[in-house]
This record gives sequence, structure tokens and C-alpha cells, in this order.
Amino acid sequence: MRNEILTMNTPLISAQAIEKSYAKGQMKVPVLRGAGLTAQRGELVSVIGQSGSGKSTLLHVMGLLDSPDNGEVMLDGRRIDNLSPAARDQLRNHVFGFIFQFYHLLPELTLLENVMAPLMIRHSFLGFWRQRKQVRTQAQEILQQVGLDHRMKHRPSELSGGEMQRGAIARALIAKPEILLADEPTGNLDASTGREIMDTLIRLNEDSKLTIVMVTHDEAVAQQAHRIVRLAEGRIATLGHEEAA
Repeated sequence: MRNEILTMNTPLISAQAIEKSYAKGQMKVPVLRGAGLTAQRGELVSVIGQSGSGKSTLLHVMGLLDSPDNGEVMLDGRRIDNLSPAARDQLRNHVFGFIFQFYHLLPELTLLENVMAPLMIRHSFLGFWRQRKQVRTQAQEILQQVGLDHRMKHRPSELSGGEMQRGAIARALIAKPEILLADEPTGNLDASTGREIMDTLIRLNEDSKLTIVMVTHDEAVAQQAHRIVRLAEGRIATLGHEEAA
């Protein structure tokens, strides 16, 4: 693990004693059983566990994509999981950036248009039209930052898996999030391309001090974070040096 020492004040994001179950027919299937984690501003935390351990569900709860049955999600000391739907939408659009294993790029749009899409959604049609040149320039600069300035006019079907994932990272960054939540960002890639994606995430964390919480099942990927949290059957599996601040 990377051994930078981070200042430990109020965590930027924390999930506390999260419980979450899903209905399966007449049965309730528990996924999270009191799990939680924290991330300091500028920290890269990896969450590792086997399939079904609850790590993706925990990430989705932290990013307000799902609601806990019990427990709390705190942003800079303020509870956010109990806010109104409109307030949660605002946080998802302004504070959180998301990247997933399967990219979710819109096939009919060029890469540049995909990266611009979050700001198209954020602004009204008229508001976006007034700022379109600025947004376009911003998207071009971010694509250059992730090494895709030569692929801006290509559609997702014309890109490799690694290029699509870097495009998804650029799309997440255009809204200037405080926290990037990454769900298996290398899980659909070969080892070499996965290393390139991790290099990109580490550079963003180091250069921009971007807070990143990353779910993975890959031990080698997890070890590149500042700190590792291990989940098993919806609970923190161990409490030791890795999870200690």
C-alpha cells in the first residue's frame, strides 16, 4: 500500500453501521450487516471482498444511488442519506463522480459528447447553450488529461475497453466532483490495460488530491491504495493495520 500520511480530521465521506437487505420473492436477503468505512479528503481507499460480500452495495449507498435500511452516510460531518430526493440529486451531480465496470457510455454519442453529457443534464437547455463553448473546451481538456484527445470524435464502438474506461473517467471528472466512487474500474480489462487505468486514478489522486473510494476483488489493485477495507458477508472482515487510519 502507498504510505503517505494523511491528516485525520472529520472524514470527507463516511458510512456508519450500514444495513441493507433486498427482497427475493417472499424472503429478505441481507447484503450489508452493519458495515461502514470512512475516507479522508485526498485519500484513496480500496474496498475488497469476494462477489456477494456487499462491497458494491456499500459504494452505491455512499454515493446515494441506494438508501440504507439502517445506518447513516455523512458528508463532511453532515448526514446526507436522509435528504430530500432533490437534494440527493444535487449531491450526485455536484459532489460525486461515478465510474463502473461496464463504462455506460451512450453508443449514439461521440466520446466528446459523452464527456459533455453530465453538464448537459446539469444545466437547462438555454443554460447549456450559453455555455456550450466553455463546456466543449473543458471536455477537450479532460480528454487530453486522460490521453484521449485523438479519439474525441469516435463513438464507443470504435474504442478499446481501456479507452472506454478512460472516457468514463473523463465523463465523471467534468462535473469537478469532490469524491470519485469507482466500482471495479479494472474488472472488465486485461492486466496491462487495468494497470493503465490504475495509473490514471493514482495520478488524479496525487495531482488533484481527488478523494477516491474504489471497490475491487483484485488484491494487486487494492494494494495500490492508501488503505484497504475488507468486507465479508456484509461486515468489515478484519480490524487491523489496513483499516486503521
